Amino acid sequence: MDLAALTLYFTKYGAIAIFVIVLLEYLNLPGFPAGIIMPLSGVMAARGNIHFLWVMVITVTAGLTGSLLLYLLGYKGGELFLNAYIRRFPKQKEGLEKNMEWLRKKGPIGVFVAKLLPAIRTIISIPAGVLKMPLRQYIISSTLGICIWNFVFVGAGYLLGDRVFQILGGV
Repeated sequence: MDLAALTLYFTKYGAIAIFVIVLLEYLNLPGFPAGIIMPLSGVMAARGNIHFLWVMVITVTAGLTGSLLLYLLGYKGGELFLNAYIRRFPKQKEGLEKNMEWLRKKGPIGVFVAKLLPAIRTIISIPAGVLKMPLRQYIISSTLGICIWNFVFVGAGYLLGDRVFQILGGV
């Protein structure tokens, strides 16, 4: 999804579009880059189309919803998926086990830290579910990480305003 299409959806559908697109991004679906979605949400707030606080509430709620869906996927069927993946890609076994052990040791702190790292912030939810991390701990650590991540990117869009379009490639 390109910047022009996102701008159109955000302008036409407002908060609903922000929620749905951020939800899809947190579900780790291709074509929904946070580096565009979040700043664009901030631009909409800077233009006065929606209050900054509402953008934060919407994006954090959407992010947590997507994260919880992936957590449940990991909780309910993640081990089957991981076993099938390891059978198909046996060379990946050591790396996966190492990462799972890291998350097992770090627990909620590991989830929090992972939510701040671009490549793994959305997929960390699946291993957290596979490890059966207590839901309350998962929700708290995820929400804190999501709040920080979203605040930085939505805030950048808010502060930069329409200049964000030049930075992101123009519309």
